[in-house]
Amino acid sequence: MNKNWQNKIILIAEDEQINFLFLKAVLKPSKAQLFWTKTGRETINFCNSHKVDIVLMDIKMPDLNGLEATIEIKKTNPNIPIIAQTAYVMEEDEEASIKAGCDDYISKPIRPDNLLTIMSKFLDN
Repeated sequence: MNKNWQNKIILIAEDEQINFLFLKAVLKPSKAQLFWTKTGRETINFCNSHKVDIVLMDIKMPDLNGLEATIEIKKTNPNIPIIAQTAYVMEEDEEASIKAGCDDYISKPIRPDNLLTIMSKFLDN
């Protein structure tokens, strides 16, 4: 699935470098600009100071978790789509993500085709 998101800015909020490198490899062909934050607080600050087209939000991060960061981001940037990404696969985890303000949800391990399909809902316009 080839995507051209050349003019899009994707923020990857992920504390594990290996997960960031995987997402970077999946998204590189899209030509989007990729940025990386490693904590909830860093992610909030980035969203408040940069134009961001979409956030891939890891739920388990240091200082503020992804749900707490999502709540804060949506207060000042309600239109930024946020996709929760988590190793937790219980139904209540998906519900908690949506309740916190995430626009969609994907469980780890992430399948590239699933990720691109979900992201397309927000970036293909």
